[in-house]
Order: sequence, then structure tokens, then C-alpha cells
Amino acid sequence: MSPPRLTALVVVHNEEKRLQSCLDKLHFADELVVVLDKCTDGTKEIALSFGARLIEGAWEREGDRRNTGIAACTSEWVLEVDADEHVPPALAEEIRRVIATSAFAWHEILVDNFIGTRLVRHGWGASYGKAAYPGLFRKEAKTWGLDRVHPSLTWRGRKGPMLENRLLHYVDKNISDMIRRLDSYSTARAKDLRERGETWGSGASNVRRMVSRFFKCYVRRGGWKEGGYGLVIAVCAALYPMLSHLKARYEKE
Repeated sequence: MSPPRLTALVVVHNEEKRLQSCLDKLHFADELVVVLDKCTDGTKEIALSFGARLIEGAWEREGDRRNTGIAACTSEWVLEVDADEHVPPALAEEIRRVIATSAFAWHEILVDNFIGTRLVRHGWGASYGKAAYPGLFRKEAKTWGLDRVHPSLTWRGRKGPMLENRLLHYVDKNISDMIRRLDSYSTARAKDLRERGETWGSGASNVRRMVSRFFKCYVRRGGWKEGGYGLVIAVCAALYPMLSHLKARYEKE
């Protein structure tokens, strides 16, 4: 029997500076699908140079554009990565081995996050960074929800073992980049909250969440091991829900 086919799916918006490095690491896939969301730079030309099949459009919500990309894949298995993520050779080999024998519908992949050139392995989570993600799945297994940021996932089929090798995620350039990401995430989250009429909620609940999120990232997930970077991660994770609710209440757009 021939081995299962694999599609690498990349969803991008104006990623001409990072896309080539990402696509360079995806030659092991049988098909490459790139979703171009409102791209106005040279992203399209870079994707075409790799022989990618392009899906072009304009989507307001993350889940919509990702579901469109999944629907466009023609392989049994899909590997979903972002332009700031690289698949090293060891992970590529493991992915091919797993899909050849897996009886499961989806698998999580461990992530090594970099701030600039610094590997920061501890403290991520609470909606501000990922230590692992469900990036390898059968096409029919995964459906994204409709929120603008951190949409929920619906799964069909059983979860398999986590992969051993790690994806490389160049998440932020520096601390200023981390703070800009917090501003962007909380603005998008505020729009979702306004649409649902959740413009404030309980102030006491938001304060409790700030404390619990900080503790989770800085203490339970070992952010303290990363020095100042771990502290910034924990502070951003703690501020995210409070800022989102404040923006939902006091900002109109």
C-alpha cells in the first residue's frame, strides 16, 4: 500500500519576511496549500515559487480562514503551521512515520518558542503562547470555531500520543513585540465579547483570573526559570482577560 498523503497548510497575512524560511522546511509534504488573507506584499509570489496551491480571500475571523484552508487540502492528513514556525528534519521524519501507522485522528506537537534568538521553554499558556498544539490531524477531524482570537476546536475521532520532536516557533522579536501582541490579542477578544454582550462581567472574577493566570504561568509552568522573559509572559497572560473586558466596555471598535 502507498503511504498516506500529507498536506502542509499555512495561513498568512503579509508574511513576505518570514514565509520563505517556513516553506523551506516543508518539502517533505506531498502538497502545500497557502491561504492568503488580504495580502498586499510579496507573500503570493513567494508561495508560488514553492509550487503552493493558493487560496485567496479576506476573512475577519481566524476560524473561517483556517477552515477554508483545511477544506482546500486534498490529502488524508494535514499539518497546520504558521509562517513564524519551522519544522526541523527530525520532526518531519517523525510526522511521516506517525501518519504511516497511526490509528488516531489527531496528534499534538510540542513547541519550542523563541523570543529573538533566545529559547524560552517555560511559562507559556493561559491564552498567551503555546507549549504544544494539535497541528497534525486527519482532514475531517478538526473544525475551528468562529472567535477572532484563540477560537475553540471541535474534534472528531480519538486523540493520539503527542509527538516527541518539537516545532520551532519564532513567536516574538523582543519584549516590545510581546506587548504589541498582547494589545492585538486583547483588541480582537474585545470585539468577540461585545458581540456576545459580555462587556464587563464580574470585576472580582477578572481580578481572580489575573492572579490565577500569573500563578499558573510563573509558578506552575516554570516561568520563573526564564528570568525576565518568564515574568513578562506571566504578566501578559494575567492582563489579557482584564484588558479584553475593559476594551469591550470602553472602546467602540
